[in-house]
Amino acid sequence: MIYTVTLNPSIDYIVRLDKVLIGSVNRMDSDDKFAGGKGINVSRVLKRLGIENTATGFIGGFTGKFITDTLEEEGISSHFVEVEQDTRINVKIKADAETEINGPGPEISSQKLEELEKFLSSLTSEDTVVFAGSSPKNLGNIVYKELIGLTRKTGAQVVCDFEGQTLLDSLEFEPLLVKPNNHELGDIFGVRLESLDQIESYARQILAKGAQHVIISMAGDGALLVTQEGTYFAKPIKGNVKNSVGAGDSMVAGFTGEFVRSGDVIQAFKWGVACGTATTFSDDLATADYIKEIYEKVEVEKI
Repeated sequence: MIYTVTLNPSIDYIVRLDKVLIGSVNRMDSDDKFAGGKGINVSRVLKRLGIENTATGFIGGFTGKFITDTLEEEGISSHFVEVEQDTRINVKIKADAETEINGPGPEISSQKLEELEKFLSSLTSEDTVVFAGSSPKNLGNIVYKELIGLTRKTGAQVVCDFEGQTLLDSLEFEPLLVKPNNHELGDIFGVRLESLDQIESYARQILAKGAQHVIISMAGDGALLVTQEGTYFAKPIKGNVKNSVGAGDSMVAGFTGEFVRSGDVIQAFKWGVACGTATTFSDDLATADYIKEIYEKVEVEKI
């Protein structure tokens, strides 16, 4: 079974209007509300691919109920730890310029953290767990070391979708996959990456520190997969970019789902690229039909 862990999920409230006038009453043209959070996005895309999975983490209040209701409507099972405070709301304003206002999220007590730890400790070597996104402020991202360590002791595989030091801290647990983009990879090492050779070189340093597979997404310039066996380049696919939210999560879902299913790393990479690209060209997370359409256009070559 694949599990996704979202420690600080949200309702993503999308507001659309032509222009925001600061200090004035603004009237939106349209709005949407989605169950948000990187792990939850992974769960939703996995389900669209026909891959059963369970979402876990922390939720609370009426906003938390919206998330569990949404997942239930989509046929996704969940095993969240309920907390007293409300799950946060993140406001994303799409106008002449995009603006985001993200809530801090609830505080998590030691008792609630122990409940999640107990659940993760019950997993087995047949399981794969996707850890993604930020953690509640009072826990800090350092909590991931503890949770990932507990999970690995069960024999389960882990996928770690983090940035910066949190990504580096996860490497000692030999994650199945890490997926920084090219800018995040450069930030980790304090360098500006300007060529595929440079990107591959620094991705191999991530591999050497413990990762089993490294995918570097490069927006409109394609993606790289770096493994012990070789480096593979997915050519960029042209299309109308509509959405950056969830594209990376979709890529993680595509790779993880196919790798767990077949163990074929190249096919997993292709499905990851298809999912990420399809979401980029969609208003929300991509549909199964559109992902399959994009998959037929994915070209991967060894370099």
